[in-house]
Amino acid sequence: MKKEILITKNLKKSYVTKAGIIEVLKGIDFVAYKGEIIAITGASGVGKSTFLHVIGTLDTPTSGEITYKFNGDTNPLSLSSNALSEFRNKYIGFVFQFHYLLPEFNVIENVIMPELIGNEHKRKKQKYEELKDRAFELLKKLGISERAYHRPSELSGGEQQRVAVARALFKNPPLVLTDEPTGNLDSKSAKELFELFKKINSELGTTFIIVTHNEYLAQHCTRRFRMVDGVLV
Repeated sequence: MKKEILITKNLKKSYVTKAGIIEVLKGIDFVAYKGEIIAITGASGVGKSTFLHVIGTLDTPTSGEITYKFNGDTNPLSLSSNALSEFRNKYIGFVFQFHYLLPEFNVIENVIMPELIGNEHKRKKQKYEELKDRAFELLKKLGISERAYHRPSELSGGEQQRVAVARALFKNPPLVLTDEPTGNLDSKSAKELFELFKKINSELGTTFIIVTHNEYLAQHCTRRFRMVDGVLV
């Protein structure tokens, strides 16, 4: 029996502009199950990224319900700011089109950075070395450990995205949200990245929700949705 991990009901998002109210999400009912790889396709500007940001708790809906079922039922909209940050950090990983790596830090430091920010006790030398060891093992699994002490500027686009994936997976979240992860990659690197997602999904049971224009990637996902006029079909 498939396990539900995310449910949305009548999810809506609108923005107030000088030209009036713009409705982006127009009532989305959606269920994601553990271990799926879900593709969301559609034309630019139809609300795909907005949907991803809302379910990822980076933005708030205008109305509707979001329920996460990682550990009981959790309504992220009811959490305080600090509790929401902790929830997001523990349960949700993000991979974007632009890798957002910090250029002044090497690969390992970029991977463990989210764990360090705001956690002074984790900056003690012993803990820091443990984090580096964990990061290195993850980089080995992703086939990029030989670049562990390079800066982002010394990496190819595909290598940079692998580092971004390692950062997203570092805390082993049950859900990873990806927004056009292959958008800046050539076709070979794009296929390699998707094969990496499938490997992680198979080995760890991680659920992926992928916003993409990549037809090859979309066709090889577990399920595929298309966003049209603010709804998923």
